[in-house]
Amino acid sequence: MQMVTTVTALCQQISTYKKNGEKIVFVPTMGNLHAGHLALINHARICGGKIVCSIFVNALQFDRQEDLRAYPRTPKQDLEALRNADVDLVFMPEHSEVYAQQNRVKFPENPLNQQLCGKFRPGFFDGIVEVVTRLFYIVTPDVVVFGEKDYQQLVIIKQLVQDLGLLIRVEQIATQREADGLAFSSRNSYLDKAERKLAPRLYAELNNIKKRIEGGDRDFSALEKRGMKQLAKVGFRPDYVAIRDGQDLKVLRYDTDLIVILAAAWLGNARLIDNVLLPGA
Repeated sequence: MQMVTTVTALCQQISTYKKNGEKIVFVPTMGNLHAGHLALINHARICGGKIVCSIFVNALQFDRQEDLRAYPRTPKQDLEALRNADVDLVFMPEHSEVYAQQNRVKFPENPLNQQLCGKFRPGFFDGIVEVVTRLFYIVTPDVVVFGEKDYQQLVIIKQLVQDLGLLIRVEQIATQREADGLAFSSRNSYLDKAERKLAPRLYAELNNIKKRIEGGDRDFSALEKRGMKQLAKVGFRPDYVAIRDGQDLKVLRYDTDLIVILAAAWLGNARLIDNVLLPGA
């Protein structure tokens, strides 16, 4: 495994890969790797080609400086995990390296950036769009791999790739979970023992809503309100529970092939997000 810290070194190595006819499969991360990240890398391996992984904590997507400072950083453990996962190339740049150039791309406006998590974290998805676009132009991947846990992010990135006409295939994999159902997340480390025991109730409530929809309940507004009340009742501070079209996250006002139930809720100092998918009508 090779590790580089500059755009110049990264581009030189990727150029060598491409001259040899290799496909580039990219897995962007913010480090503090867990089983969810490793599942992305395992899927990348199935895609074939050279696996490139970035570790970069993007300051632009944090709406609070204290959250940025508190974000767990474990570079030594991360590099060891990536080496064991047979990653070919790791990009670990400083902020100034990624943002050395002024924006040359006019990002398409996307109202989805201000909805759901975007409503409660102003500028969050704008920061994600900027860094992901920069990384795409730097790495020039053929394939990128993202997980379904950050579902709104996944939809926004798919739309970004389409809007910019990028020749990149977006691969997605299912949310990876602990044995009790809690989705893997770097922010799970913020939970104390009692909160960690309670945390799986978020996923359980989403599944309760799923069962009601599968049973024929189509009063989505009432189901969302019920979900909020149930989460608050057991100790969460919910930001939202939403039932949306699984393709574009529009409010469900028509039949769709795919439904997604999403939620974000605070538990102590941790803001947890999760979702479940189910077939539509």
